[in-house]
Amino acid sequence: MSEQSEQSKTKPAVEPLLVRVEEAARILSLSRSTIYEMMDAGELPSVRRGTARRIPVDALRAWVARQTGSGTRG
Repeated sequence: MSEQSEQSKTKPAVEPLLVRVEEAARILSLSRSTIYEMMDAGELPSVRRGTARRIPVDALRAWVARQTGSGTRG
């Protein structure tokens, strides 16, 4: 095996910092409309670039932690 192919196998995968609304909905097992409602209510922060909205992966983790810690569903 060549040195270059060995290096490509050892590179760690880069985790995205932001995800699309559809991806956030899939990750949290919620509907897209629920994700939009959460963003509009300030419950889930988002980043805007023009008309596009992206959600920080850390915000998804924090939301899950809050739901788990409080014992409620949202």
